[in-house]
Amino acid sequence: MRTILIIDDEPNARYATRRALEHKYRIAEAESVAAAREALTREKPDVILLDLVMPGEGGLDLLRWMREHDCAQPVLVVTALDSARPAVEALQLGAADYLVKGFDIEELRRRAGNLVKLVELSDENARLRQRLVTEGEFGQMLGKTAAMRRVFELADRVAPSDATVLIFGESGTGKDLLAQEIHARSPRASQPFVAVNCAALPENLIESELFGYEKGAFTGAAQQKKGKFELAAGGTIFLDEIGDMNPVTQAKVLRALENRTIERLGGTQSIAVDVRVISATHRDLPAEIAAGRFREDLYFRLRVVTLSLPPLRAHKEDIPLLADAFLHLHAARHRAGAAPPRLSHEAMDVLLHCDWPGNIRELKNALERSVVLARGEGLTAEDLPEEVRAGHPLPGRAAKDSADVFLSESDFREAKRKFEVAYLTRKLEDHSWNVSRTAAAVGLHRQSLQEKLRELGIHRPGKSAESS
Repeated sequence: MRTILIIDDEPNARYATRRALEHKYRIAEAESVAAAREALTREKPDVILLDLVMPGEGGLDLLRWMREHDCAQPVLVVTALDSARPAVEALQLGAADYLVKGFDIEELRRRAGNLVKLVELSDENARLRQRLVTEGEFGQMLGKTAAMRRVFELADRVAPSDATVLIFGESGTGKDLLAQEIHARSPRASQPFVAVNCAALPENLIESELFGYEKGAFTGAAQQKKGKFELAAGGTIFLDEIGDMNPVTQAKVLRALENRTIERLGGTQSIAVDVRVISATHRDLPAEIAAGRFREDLYFRLRVVTLSLPPLRAHKEDIPLLADAFLHLHAARHRAGAAPPRLSHEAMDVLLHCDWPGNIRELKNALERSVVLARGEGLTAEDLPEEVRAGHPLPGRAAKDSADVFLSESDFREAKRKFEVAYLTRKLEDHSWNVSRTAAAVGLHRQSLQEKLRELGIHRPGKSAESS
């Protein structure tokens, strides 16, 4: 139960205030500033109700003393003075709110309740920050290394603001989870979080997905449809892989950020949108700007605050923590409540020596496969996927991890074909041969990637190209 300290020299005033609040809070009392100083140490109140006018030292004197001694409790000043001057002075000295005596009881309860909520929110934030330090947790994300904690701490600081955030990171590092947690810690948390994967949508659909369309705007537009910006009203829109967005749509997103308005396709009316924008990309946007593929003005609009998630190979010390969490998760899902399997020392050594080009997502998928297929209660090195045991060499093993195979080809088309085979095989392995996720990661539509796989004759080992 939260404690409220009532400081007033009038016994009747203290009695009335106590009766109004004691049903919900623990009440402590002090009849003077001197008694209040002792009560602050003894009672450790969460909120203070302070009368300004008392014999000897007054409420303003106590506020000055609290400021000098770094007392952080919020203070609700209660005064009989029908003048703004003392109230303003009290607020300047750190008081959180004030009431003029003669107030309604319900108003007192409401104001005191607001300050208690403020204390509870501050305590919760302190607990969350402590978890960042001691447990390395940030929502669904884990990481105790200095690199990950820096990201978590900066994300925690920016979350309460409305600033636009740009997240950099390779595929599989958790950019979407970071965006979700920033939203969850923001004042917009109760409003929608709408995610759009800009790489997974064909160029001719992304604009209508973002901004919506009017009935009859194009063939098949049988009725009006709201876009993602409208659906995210009051909340957050997450533009994942924004580096893959075409230039025309980039221009419209820039206008939406600058004017906070959008227009549906086929429409003429400007629609106000109140959204926070978080975007993410695995691409080097300055290089994309230099190549003329990304707008510099949009880049500067997006990067009010930038966060960079390191690849897993840069914080391998987090692998034991991540592996333990994933083993618990997969055991609960696939082993009907059985205890999670324990990794042998050899298996952990394999995990620590793998380069993990698919990052945390690849680690999670590899451990899920191992949990499902393992024969024993524990996991040995032999239970891990072959590519993990091999340290995850480049696919197209005839290439021997060397560009010389491509460069030695006299025919450009054959060199290009070999490169595409190696590149796409690697990306498919990174995403456990899931065509949809691979297409999103490499910036192709799913059907386009399927056609390319058939053209190159790439298929999952043990399966036909059609079944992959």
